[in-house]
Amino acid sequence: MGFFKKLKEKVTSPKATVTLKLNKNSYVLGEKLEGTLTVAAEEEIDATEIRAELRCMERRKTRRLETETRTLPDRRQETRQVWRDYTEETAIYSEDPQASGPTHLSAGYRSDFAFSTDIPPGGRTSYASIDAGIKWSIKGVIAVKGRPDVTSPVTEIQVVEAPEVVMMPCEYCGTLMPETTLTCPNCGAKRKA
Repeated sequence: MGFFKKLKEKVTSPKATVTLKLNKNSYVLGEKLEGTLTVAAEEEIDATEIRAELRCMERRKTRRLETETRTLPDRRQETRQVWRDYTEETAIYSEDPQASGPTHLSAGYRSDFAFSTDIPPGGRTSYASIDAGIKWSIKGVIAVKGRPDVTSPVTEIQVVEAPEVVMMPCEYCGTLMPETTLTCPNCGAKRKA
């Protein structure tokens, strides 16, 4: 009986949940991404880590020339070259911000863990691909040694370019200031309409 219990534990996730909460779903390249992982356990668990997993995946369409063999009605084999279309997915950015290191979770345990990471300033924006697109996603994870991880549902986020700031000189002192500013940060003069 003990053997089957240990085998079952190796293939089943612990009885626990992790919920991911973000402050928003759209980020600018270079911006800090902050969130909270809410962890609840229904059994005793020794978590090796509580973390988020941020991924940026690119889907690309590719075409390959392949050899195909088919049997004709008279049972002869015919070999020919055919083009096949595929969609491949490649990770172009991966980060696992840790919310907590090793933690013992007792049955009935519930707590929030904050985490933060940066969207890389040189990253790719969502849907900025010629073929099928760029997809940014994040999920929460309770890692348990020797057992499958407990994970939250995957949340897709949008990553966009920083808006361009148009600078203009102050009409009084000549200091450059953003076009949307109503008063000069240097001399305090109000901008003429």
